[in-house]
Amino acid sequence: MAKVDVKMPEEFLLKLSKLGSSTDAIAEKVLEAGGEVVLRQVRSNLAAVVGKDTKYESRSTGELVASLGLSPTKADKNGNHNVKVGFAEPRSDGGSNAKLANLIEYGKHGQPARPFLKPAKTASKSECMRVMEQTFEEEVAKLEAE
Repeated sequence: MAKVDVKMPEEFLLKLSKLGSSTDAIAEKVLEAGGEVVLRQVRSNLAAVVGKDTKYESRSTGELVASLGLSPTKADKNGNHNVKVGFAEPRSDGGSNAKLANLIEYGKHGQPARPFLKPAKTASKSECMRVMEQTFEEEVAKLEAE
């Protein structure tokens, strides 16, 4: 499965580091807000390509789109917070949603690629950054009001 990284601007990271003990909680809220934007775009793109323009009648059950979700925010070993858009596993038939998504994204012999993940990254980047910055400013304002 393709990996999508969205980096926060340095100025934004400096502001974040000045928040002291609230840094982790705010980082989680900001990442979740941005992740929701990307998730909506990925879900929309995936729904648009699943079962479309197939040689044979589509056997889509909607399970792949339904399994798409956002992981909880977690800190890695370097202290960086991450949130991931991905698929719940396994499928009801025992197969892999990630494998099926990979086949759709990149295609296979006799099946053309129908990218949905890479275009979602490009389409949602500016909105994701805007929402993350807005959420950050809202959280900082809440702290200043206390």
